[in-house]
Amino acid sequence: MSSIEYSGVHHLALVCKDMERTVDFYTNVMGMRLTKGFDLEGYGQHFFFDMGNGSELAFFWFNDAHEGAPGVASAGNIVGRQGPTISSAHGSMNHVAFNVDKEKIAEYRETLLAKGVDCSEIVNHDDVVTGEEERTAKAASEKTWLQSFYFFDPDGIMLEFCATLQPGLPNVDLPVNASGVKSPDAPTEPWEGITGSRSRLNMSTMNATRCGRTPEWPCARDAIFIAMARRVSPGERAGPEPIA
Repeated sequence: MSSIEYSGVHHLALVCKDMERTVDFYTNVMGMRLTKGFDLEGYGQHFFFDMGNGSELAFFWFNDAHEGAPGVASAGNIVGRQGPTISSAHGSMNHVAFNVDKEKIAEYRETLLAKGVDCSEIVNHDDVVTGEEERTAKAASEKTWLQSFYFFDPDGIMLEFCATLQPGLPNVDLPVNASGVKSPDAPTEPWEGITGSRSRLNMSTMNATRCGRTPEWPCARDAIFIAMARRVSPGERAGPEPIA
């Protein structure tokens, strides 16, 4: 049984270039409530915005901050756009996803477009077995797990409005190491008792095994970016799998 109990994200702290511009965007465009803002004597400011359910989005302004570096410190592009990928450096904050009502996500996109925000199309994230079907679709179906759209804030931070349509499959592809390889010799002790092949694990079983309780399948938001896995027949041992 885990001795640490989580109740969500308290706040996420990002860095902006112009706090006045940031306050204008998150209050007047995004519709968030500014809850606190104060000077950090001698080197900056720290402001907080309410993003619902007790969670806050915070921003620092530092007088010695470096210029932004898209593709390094932040995502280099919006999901689904031509050009650079959405990759960013190790340790970076790639994007922030806000949980919204599935019945209102299209309306919210139109609201932002009317305010001059460049938004992606709505993306339907289908929950499927990797390699068998595409993970995104133009229209929602019984396979659609999440619906979302993406846009940048004034500092180039990628933001997302995301709605959960259904819980999804309780599976996760085997994680890669630093070289992008799925090792057949990866330690199995933390996942003892998990059902499934060495390329795909059953997350419900994993959570039950590690936490000692009956799990509720978590909405692991970024699972659409998990690398491709070769399917392995029951009883077959998976070899190292480099990621293209």
